[in-house]
Amino acid sequence: MANLINELVTGVVESVLKEVLKKAGVKATTSKRQKRQARSAATGRFKKVTKPKAAKPARKQVSRRRTAAARSKAR
Repeated sequence: MANLINELVTGVVESVLKEVLKKAGVKATTSKRQKRQARSAATGRFKKVTKPKAAKPARKQVSRRRTAAARSKAR
C-alpha cells in the first residue's frame, strides 16, 4: 500500500514539475546550440575568430567651461 502511494505521489510531483518548467520557458533537458563557423570566401577554410578591440578611454576636456556667474555678466 505504501509503495502504491509513493508511486502516485512521485508521478504527480514529476508531472507538476514538468508543467512548471514548460511554463517558465525552461527545458528539462537543455542542449547548447553552436553557431555556424564562417568560411573564408577566398580559400573556403574556416575563419579565425578575432577578438573585438578594447574601447579607448575618454579624452580629457580641453576647453574651459564658463561658470554660471561668468555667463551672466554683461559684456
